[in-house]
Parts: sequence; structure tokens; C-alpha cells
Amino acid sequence: MSDRQRVVVKIGSSLLANEEHLTLRYAFMHGVMEDVARLRDEGIDVVLTSSGAVAIGLSTIGVAPEEAGLLDKQAAAACGQPLLMNAYKQIALEYGFDIAQVLVTLDDLEDRRRFLNTKNTITRLIERGVMPIVNENNSVTTAELKVGDNDRLAAKVAQMVQADKLVILTSVDGLYDRNPEDEGAQHVPVVEDVSEYLEVTSSVSALGTGGMLTKMRAANMAQNAGVETIIGQGEVDRPVSALLKDERRHTKCVALGDPDSSWAIWLTDRLQQAGGLVVDEAMAEKLRKDRADIGRCDIVSVQGEFSKGDVLHIYDEDGEELARGMSNFTSAEILLLARNTDSTPSELLGYESKPRIIAADNMAVIQDHHLTWEAPTESVTLVG
Repeated sequence: MSDRQRVVVKIGSSLLANEEHLTLRYAFMHGVMEDVARLRDEGIDVVLTSSGAVAIGLSTIGVAPEEAGLLDKQAAAACGQPLLMNAYKQIALEYGFDIAQVLVTLDDLEDRRRFLNTKNTITRLIERGVMPIVNENNSVTTAELKVGDNDRLAAKVAQMVQADKLVILTSVDGLYDRNPEDEGAQHVPVVEDVSEYLEVTSSVSALGTGGMLTKMRAANMAQNAGVETIIGQGEVDRPVSALLKDERRHTKCVALGDPDSSWAIWLTDRLQQAGGLVVDEAMAEKLRKDRADIGRCDIVSVQGEFSKGDVLHIYDEDGEELARGMSNFTSAEILLLARNTDSTPSELLGYESKPRIIAADNMAVIQDHHLTWEAPTESVTLVG
């Protein structure tokens, strides 16, 4: 890997788009790109994750943000994406560098092979001196198959490219212990345990999809990969470099000193829950100590419909999340195997397979630094 530092910068819709006219804020974009050029000259590679396509595309299709449904947003993204990228490209060229667009979907990040393909593309662009701009492909995503917020998308990209820092530019100068508009609200300069602040706010801007809650979740994902997160005001001179050099107020979410392996990070930091398993107490005790193979006799219930290769959340019978691991079978196959333990997998499925539902090598046990997910309310409990 190059000796150059890598920084992922997330820019939200409220900074890029004029809320009243739904047009691009070119002065802001010039300020960011000038700062990026400065950082590149200083030996820092930058990857942007940029919102804005839906917001500026809404004016093209003549729909107000508060009235836009899913189809409107998909159409708006298709209209706004070329406008956004053209603006970025023209401004970047003024400052002596070029950009490339990388559109991703949830599957590109949750499927391991596609995740690695995306990583290879972004890495090669960086190596060739081109700045990648990553955004969710909102013209084709649906509510069920959507990352949903670019904060966590940016954290996923930071993990992917093994960034040194993740900078989230927003409309405030960091995290507060309550709504910053409330009297007595105190700025929080340093965060070590993100879970203490998860419920500090869930409000969102008129144009954005995430509030400070998603930024805390993103910061936790970055922490797990050894990436420091900086959250700060974007509408200022030198919006990124001033934060990196600690020249103005911000919130710093410190990185873990001993980050997980890239495989464990990919397994644990999910953007959407594919499904889950509830295991019996004997298996739960094993998982509280270390990874272990999960067999069909260990399963109490199956949650959701999922495919082979999906990463499942594993719970005890009280709903405590214990681990996450890649399934060797579909949800229907697991139910069939677990309900018919006297028959071999080949007899039940029609092909040869070991009866391990999840192998220990394809599992990561939940640690204190991970944010756990609640168990799904709907599940199929095994009988007999």
C-alpha cells in the first residue's frame, strides 16, 4: 500500500443543495474541491461519498421534497446524478485533478464478492490519481434494498479502502449531548463509546436521510476498522483540512487501537439484516466464549427469508445477539434440515453437504465495541 494517507469525506444533501430552489450550491462545492486539491498536494488521497442527486433532481421532475414518493426519488436521482457529477468534474478540473463516479447498491456492499470488486475499482482509481466519488444508486434501489443513509455508506467505504480518517461534513460543529438548539446543550469533543450517544438525536434535515444517530452508527463502523471519525461543520473555509489539523471545533470519535480483521469487520458491520437464528442455551454458552460451528440441532428458530451466503445475526433465547456468520444454506433449507435431524442432508436436499449451518471460520462473535441489533419479531420456531 502507498505511504499516502487516505481520507473518506462524506458530504450531505443539506450542504450540496439549496433547500429553497433545489439547485447546487456551487460556492460550497468550489470550497470543498479546492480543499481536496490542497490535501492531495500534501500527500493525502481523498474519496468522497456524496449525496445530492435526489435533491437537485426533484426540481427537474417538479416534485417538492415533502411530497416525493419512492418512484419520484428514483426518477429524481436519474435526473440529478449527471448534474451532480458534471459539476464535480468541471470544478475538479479547475483545480488540476479528475474524478470518477462509483455508483453502488446494497448488494455491492453486503455480498462479499461484489464488495471486493467494488474495493478493487476504488483502489485502482486512487492509484491512478483519480478521486472516486461514491454514491448509492438511488435510481434503481428500493426501500427494501437500500443502504438508506450516506453516513454508513461512507463508513463502509472507509473500511473498504482502509482509510486513516473518516470526515463527516454536516450543518453543525459536531455532536451535542442533546439537540444543539436546546438551552444548555453541551458540545461533545471526544467520543470513545458511541453507544452512550446513540439516542442523542434522531432528527433529520429536510433534504437528508440521516441525523446524528446515523453518524454515530457510522462512527462505530469506522472505529471497528481502526478509522478515526471527525464530525464537523461543512460551510466554512477549508472544510476538511481545518478539521484534520484540529483548527476548529469538531467531534472526534476515536478508533480502536486493535481493530478487527477485514473479514470480521465485513461480517459484523452490516447495513441491513438478512435474517437471524436463535440457538439453544448450550450453543449460546459456547458463543459467549468463542466461535463455534452451528449445527442443525443447535437451532431453536429461524428468522426471516434469506439465501445461501447471507450473513445472519445469531441470538440466544432471550434475544441477546451473540455472533454474526455466513449461512451455508437458505432459510427454507435450514428449516428442513433442523426439523428432520434423522435424515442426511443429501436425502433432504438432493445434494451432498456437511450439516454445518454456519462454520466457525465464517463467524465473528459480538464484542463490547459492536453495536448489537434487536432480534426480528417474526420467526419460525422449530417443533419436535
